[in-house]
Amino acid sequence: MACNVTEDDLTALFPSSGKVPSANIVKEGHSGRSKKFGFVKMPSDSEADKAMKALNGKRLKDQPVEVSRAKLPANRSRRGPGYRRLRRFLANSR
Repeated sequence: MACNVTEDDLTALFPSSGKVPSANIVKEGHSGRSKKFGFVKMPSDSEADKAMKALNGKRLKDQPVEVSRAKLPANRSRRGPGYRRLRRFLANSR
């Protein structure tokens, strides 16, 4: 994804494949520059599948678009950082 792609550009790209409740471009914390990827929330799996098929390889601002499902990082827990603390609290409160 090009550095100058905005959330509005992503939202405008996806409507042919379904509704887009939100689009978010990931940016570097210190500079605010795009990391050249983002996330688009789709309301259903079928609309997400349709978008992946229709948009993979399309061009946005002269850059090819790659669309895939978001994946959790391998080294992170699905429960979040506070889960262990909460579980310990619940166990001690009985």
